[in-house]
Amino acid sequence: MLVSARQNKYNQIKASLAAIFVVVVGLVLTVTSWKWIALLPMGLVVYWVCRRKTKRRLLAASKPFPDAYESALQTHVLFFRSLEKDQQVRFRRLMQVFLSEVDITGIRTEVDDTTRALVAASAVIPIFGFDDWEYAGLGEVLIYPGRYDANFETDGDGERNILGMVGTGHLSGVMILSKPDLISGFGIQSDKRNVGIHEFSHLVDKADGSVDGIPAGIPASAVKPWIDWVGRELRSEKTGGHHIDDYAYTNEAEYFAVLSEYFFETPAALAKKNPKLFAMMQKLYRQDPTRLLRARAKTNRIGRNASCPCGSGRKYKRCCRSTRSQ
Repeated sequence: MLVSARQNKYNQIKASLAAIFVVVVGLVLTVTSWKWIALLPMGLVVYWVCRRKTKRRLLAASKPFPDAYESALQTHVLFFRSLEKDQQVRFRRLMQVFLSEVDITGIRTEVDDTTRALVAASAVIPIFGFDDWEYAGLGEVLIYPGRYDANFETDGDGERNILGMVGTGHLSGVMILSKPDLISGFGIQSDKRNVGIHEFSHLVDKADGSVDGIPAGIPASAVKPWIDWVGRELRSEKTGGHHIDDYAYTNEAEYFAVLSEYFFETPAALAKKNPKLFAMMQKLYRQDPTRLLRARAKTNRIGRNASCPCGSGRKYKRCCRSTRSQ
């Protein structure tokens, strides 16, 4: 989503060549009829159309970052706080570009700055390890006042158990998120749940044209191991009590999305429980979010007998503290 100096230069050249081509064609055609001279101003239009998206992104990324968004990140988003200063700058710019291109609309609820910031953070976290990424096709995120049913109703007699979804059919290009669940997803770091990350991971999966649990841009060396792993997991008999949410075993796409929540929410716990799975997720996302543990330890002075922030369920002194003291 960010435009580098090289990409900007390439876009300028491409736009100029397209405009020159239109002007040349117009000049050639004026030999047959003077009316073709009307084509000459089209060169400027073509140049503007070719440059529009790039210039919009450059402008969005260069604007001052709103204080309200910064406050939301510092208060709610541990992932952001764990980044180095230069990486935080990139995170902010990615957020600004995303918010300049995707509408966030409240449905019977207010969309405040915190909500907007958390939607944008949810979008940036999964793709932060990629140099260049496009959430192609996403035009709007609808914010609901709570969970909803299959008919998108938030009240009535229906079973309201949907936290979020990526729209299909007539809702293609739309994402729907429950506002309370979006916010709570960033509030309890050790619960392995974050509906914003879950739904945007579906879009990462969908970027290659299909939602099949195989995300776009996956390294060739990781494709077969990942497919084999997911296949074995979904075929295995699950009796509950395992460290991955049961919903992951619905299908390949949900397995990837649920694992994405786990990977970004409690990476140290996943690394301890299943190092092989954690290593595969690192390859898929090109990130190592275990730095979150170090950031949490700095911001929260954890008592020796407190629950370990990695989400293992063990006491801090018998888990990550003992590991670091070795």
